[in-house]
Amino acid sequence: MDQLTVIDMHTGGEPLRIITGGYPDLPAGTILQKRGYVRDHLDHLRKILMFEPRGHTDQYGALLVKPDLPGADIAVLFMHNEGYSTMCGHAVIALGRYAVDQGLVKVENNNARVKIECPCGMVVVDVAIRDGKPADVSFESVPSFVFRRDERVEVSDYGEIDFDIAYGGAFYALVKASHFGLRFGHDPVSEFIEAGDRLAKAAAQSVRLSHPEFDELAFLYGSILVDDVEGTDNKPTQNICIFADRQVDRSPTGSGVTARLATMHARGQVGLGETREFESFIGTKFTGKIIRRTRCGEFPAVTVLVSGRAYYTGRSVFTVEDEDPLSGGFLVR
Repeated sequence: MDQLTVIDMHTGGEPLRIITGGYPDLPAGTILQKRGYVRDHLDHLRKILMFEPRGHTDQYGALLVKPDLPGADIAVLFMHNEGYSTMCGHAVIALGRYAVDQGLVKVENNNARVKIECPCGMVVVDVAIRDGKPADVSFESVPSFVFRRDERVEVSDYGEIDFDIAYGGAFYALVKASHFGLRFGHDPVSEFIEAGDRLAKAAAQSVRLSHPEFDELAFLYGSILVDDVEGTDNKPTQNICIFADRQVDRSPTGSGVTARLATMHARGQVGLGETREFESFIGTKFTGKIIRRTRCGEFPAVTVLVSGRAYYTGRSVFTVEDEDPLSGGFLVR
């Protein structure tokens, strides 16, 4: 009987299952090579931990691996219901707190800095300590940029839809929910899922993606449907991210915040040093601030500071019995 151990957390309502034991040692190599090895040789373990009966369709996971980049405190592979992503903001916020609680980094002057090696690159996380405990967590994004603006595609049952594609550690199709006739707080989540999934599939067929540094990053991760707030004042703006296999992010989506701010900055809606508040469909919030302008290959880019809080929900030891016909996991949606 095999055992897998995990610690469960959530950031803004979005779950994170941190895998603490049960995986074999991985071959040496870059983080992208490790990601490829886990995908090609150990994917059955992802399904065991993400799928029912131990998980659910919208489960999210993080596997800590040996860092390859100099200076990294930890390295992580992200997983979900379809496979492995390249960046996850809610996960790095949770992992920042986790690293402090596990004593993996030093605390100085009520702050701890955690350098997390992700498939998209190094992400620097700052954890504020309040009353002796981790509180607000912020991370500095990788260079984020607009890949395409004002694209148009035919979406089945919806007609022609205008959208942007932006990169915030992963590529997203960004679209106003009103283009689909949807309103936050009024229409059911199922309708947002349908619209976002159809857009992602249509956009992936119509726009060929490329990344200036790594070909492995050049895939459309999902769609982010946003409200009609243009970002020119301090009113919170709502969004919902549909990614992987119709998976729904309960949080405002950390990497999505960076992609949105890159787009808003390119449109002149947010300036350097200005802070905006982003709200999920369940009402949880992240803040985001553009902290510098930079470049990513040929693209003008920005780096973004995203802030939120993470909480523990439990820890588990999962077992796998050979005679269990459902031991490998299953999904009903």
